This record gives sequence, structure tokens and C-alpha cells, in this order.
Amino acid sequence: MDSDASERELEERLTLRVVETLRELGSGFSFVGRQVHFEVDGDDFYVDLLFFNWQQVRFVVVELKTTKFDPRDAGQLGFYVALVDEQMRIPELHASTVGILLVADKNETVVKYSLAGSKQPVAVSRYELSPADQAALPAEEALTRIAIDVAEND
Repeated sequence: MDSDASERELEERLTLRVVETLRELGSGFSFVGRQVHFEVDGDDFYVDLLFFNWQQVRFVVVELKTTKFDPRDAGQLGFYVALVDEQMRIPELHASTVGILLVADKNETVVKYSLAGSKQPVAVSRYELSPADQAALPAEEALTRIAIDVAEND
């Protein structure tokens, strides 16, 4: 099975469990949509999962990868965070958009170098955010448990 099909299946199973997923993510999350479409000068892009955290008053982009982390994944997530920030966020009302990348596996050093120049708040299975943002968002273990539960119920 190709990677896109696997990611689509994972996304489908997560979406079917949206209420349980929202509970596991923690308080304040609401589901905005899956495969949220954006058009950029004639090119189409789709954010896997989009949430809004009403406690933090910010959008949360979740990108799913059923493969090991690749530095290009960080670029894709950064692109989606910037897109949501530019096209959906109201600067006077909303905090900056946060990105979460869920991957099957990762090399911590590769992740570190991939995110070193990023000014955006993004996470790869584990948060690299301020303590205040970390406290309001779900722990890595909760996100990992969601992905494992979904995979086991295949």
C-alpha cells in the first residue's frame, strides 16, 4: 500500500473517532475539518486535520505521516501553518497557528536540525513549544496512543 493511501486510511479512522480523539487531545479543542482545501495561485493543497483550540484561541494544524520523519515533512507542515495563519487566522483575535506532525518514527537529531531555523511553533510527535503552550496541548504519549489505537483497530 502506498504512503498516501495509508495516511488517508489513518486520517479516516481518526476522523471516525473524532469525539474520542478530541477528548484525548485535551480540553479546548474543536474539530474544524479534514482535508481542508486551500488554493494558492491555481495550486491545490489539503491540510490533513485542522482543529481550533478555543482556550488558546488558535488554530492547530495536524499533518499525518505513516512514514519515518523526513526533513521535507517539516517544510510541508510549515507551509500549512503559514497558509492557515494567512488565510484563516484573524490577527486581532487569534494567537499564531500551531503545527503538529505525527510520524511513524523519527531521528531526534534530524528533527532538531530540520526545525532549527523555524520561527513557527511546530512539533514532531513531541512539542518544541513554550511551557505555557505545552501545558495547554496534549502530551506526546496521548498523540502516540491515538495513532497506535487507530492502527490496532485496523
